[in-house]
Amino acid sequence: MRDNQLNSLIQQMTLEEKIAQLIQLATPFYQGSNYNGQITGPIVELGITEEIVHNSGSVLGASGAEEVISIQKTHLENNRLGIPLLFMADVVHGFKTIFPVPLAIGCSWDLGLAEKSAEIAAREAAVSGVHVTFAPMVDLVRDPRWGRVMESTGEDPYLNSQFAKAFVRGFQGSDLETDKNRVAACVKHFAAYGAPEGGRDYNTVNMSERQLRESYLPAYKAALDAGVEMVMTAFNTVDGIPASANKWLMRDLLRDEWKFDGVLISDWGAVKELIPHGVAADETEAAYKAIQAGVDIEMMTACYVKHLRELVENGDIHETTIDEAVLRILRLKAKLGLFEHPYRAADESLEKEIVMSHQHRQASRELAAKSCVLLKNDGVLPLQKDRKIAVIGPFAQSGDILGPWSWLGSKEQAVQLYDGLTEKAGSSLLLTAKGCGIDTGTEEQLNEAFDIASQADIIVLALGEDSEMSGEAGSRADIRLPEVQIELVKKLKQLHKPTVAVLFNGRPLDLHGVIDHVDAVLEAWYPGTEGGAAIADLLFGDVNPSGKLTMSFPFSVGQVPVYYNHFNTGRPKDAPDAQERYVSQYLDIPNQPLLPFGFGLSYTTYSYSEAKLSGDSINLEQSLSLTIKVTNTGKMAGEEIVQLYIQDLAGEVVRPLKELKAFEKIMLQPGESKKVTFTITEEQLRYYHSDLQFKSDPGAFNAYVGPNSQQGQALPFQLVK
Repeated sequence: MRDNQLNSLIQQMTLEEKIAQLIQLATPFYQGSNYNGQITGPIVELGITEEIVHNSGSVLGASGAEEVISIQKTHLENNRLGIPLLFMADVVHGFKTIFPVPLAIGCSWDLGLAEKSAEIAAREAAVSGVHVTFAPMVDLVRDPRWGRVMESTGEDPYLNSQFAKAFVRGFQGSDLETDKNRVAACVKHFAAYGAPEGGRDYNTVNMSERQLRESYLPAYKAALDAGVEMVMTAFNTVDGIPASANKWLMRDLLRDEWKFDGVLISDWGAVKELIPHGVAADETEAAYKAIQAGVDIEMMTACYVKHLRELVENGDIHETTIDEAVLRILRLKAKLGLFEHPYRAADESLEKEIVMSHQHRQASRELAAKSCVLLKNDGVLPLQKDRKIAVIGPFAQSGDILGPWSWLGSKEQAVQLYDGLTEKAGSSLLLTAKGCGIDTGTEEQLNEAFDIASQADIIVLALGEDSEMSGEAGSRADIRLPEVQIELVKKLKQLHKPTVAVLFNGRPLDLHGVIDHVDAVLEAWYPGTEGGAAIADLLFGDVNPSGKLTMSFPFSVGQVPVYYNHFNTGRPKDAPDAQERYVSQYLDIPNQPLLPFGFGLSYTTYSYSEAKLSGDSINLEQSLSLTIKVTNTGKMAGEEIVQLYIQDLAGEVVRPLKELKAFEKIMLQPGESKKVTFTITEEQLRYYHSDLQFKSDPGAFNAYVGPNSQQGQALPFQLVK
């Protein structure tokens, strides 16, 4: 349907029908759902009438083709103009086949597999009736205390932007109108949700516009450039104004400057939360400020349906403002083909065939293996299949490896670590004991684990956070493993046996008490449905670890936020003339993180040599080539992630010590060498100046190429204008 047809439809709608299009309600409100419209509990307080439900525009959280078809059929029977519903859901890193959490996917540095994971998630979601996913989350993150770091791909704006585009391509495909196997994507949370004070969820965000544009906005813009259909507002403030009421952010920047004309939706309850934020006196003012800021859909509060009519009648807002929002919603419904095919791809029989298929599970397994990061290995890994292994810890036989945003994922169908190892080595050589719970344990459990481990040649410790300890509202001030797990590590260390720790968690941790007491550490994150199988592939060396960190691991929580692309100070600790005391430093811990951005080990080794630039200067028209020789100096084939960083030595404003500008993954056989070439352009040297102009400055730069953000020879060059 074209805009003239949609506008004609809008002209037939009453004001109440238009306003109802702007509310999103959860599944229980709808007849035909598994709840059949029986409203109970706290949601009764919303005061939603049957008429509002019949005229509403979108549904949150329906699961399965049967339920979606039933709700849509009943809705169309009750809606006067036959306007179909949009069905939306949080398909963050998989629908029922769960892939690793996004932070883990980021550590794969594999854009192709990231796109494939989103494509598979979209296929499963679409056949199950979902039209829109609330993903990708592209918030830049620097504080591991914040639980939602697990939903981001890390601390770097360039890398986050690349993944943002990959996820949008995977969810939406090249033609959302004709490809019924895809879903519309919704980038979130706009904007800067990943920078809450103290790492506490929903908390205040406060930064300059220059920093916002430099670090936090690029990934959202990348998603828009990739054609994302929707944007979700953030819970936080931006320059003192909550995002859902922030006219500068949503109208001036998003709509006018960036030319986004898709649908803007609030996060759950965010419009009404303008009242406790302190920028709205009541629901009427909250509705006024949100609609004026450009929020098209209010999720799970009723400020719009209760108060927009009176705001129009009083002349506070123009009805055309509502018409614009309705048009954007109807456009998306038309693009998805819902007027002609209201059930879109929902198909009960195909759903059984496609969802959790063997092919999808294998893709999850491959990405999980590439997402794990080997943090330490003192010659213990890979394991030998003829040695007796004790698998100890709360995650030895746990299905809680999907992460807190897996929604429809089944812990029962997840491959547990013990089962994955059994598949490889057989049960006769495997022993297991729990040792302790996540944060509780008994002396009896500890002693049992000690006795079991004493019978083995090698100990594999399965440690971590349960899924409730991260994700939304999962902020933690102490980011060490719970003390009971540290005690388990110390107890088993007394056996003096080779010990491997496998970590299941949603954030970078303070690893003291673990990394210093074991021989090897594999960071598995929440690896998804095939997690146990993928980890077994890695531990036994059938797959060589290749993942690298996209978020720094702090030496201590006292460093937080700690990130690689930080500014220097006037008294840097490592300056040649630095005094012992009067420099920017901690007296009790290092400045550097325990493990830096870009870090990750392999079962083989790589050497970097012969790094050179094609010249000593570039200008607006001419670029430079940087080449480096990378050699596999070990005995096992492996995949290396070669990283290019650039440093601007003197800017108009202070510049980061290093910035990632490009990377390349290469596969090398033992003894094989490859030359990797990067192109450096003037465009890569641009940044936001104090007047917010985005441009480059002539002067001196250093290029670094290496295996992580801390290693690499400096190659100087000049930008000449």
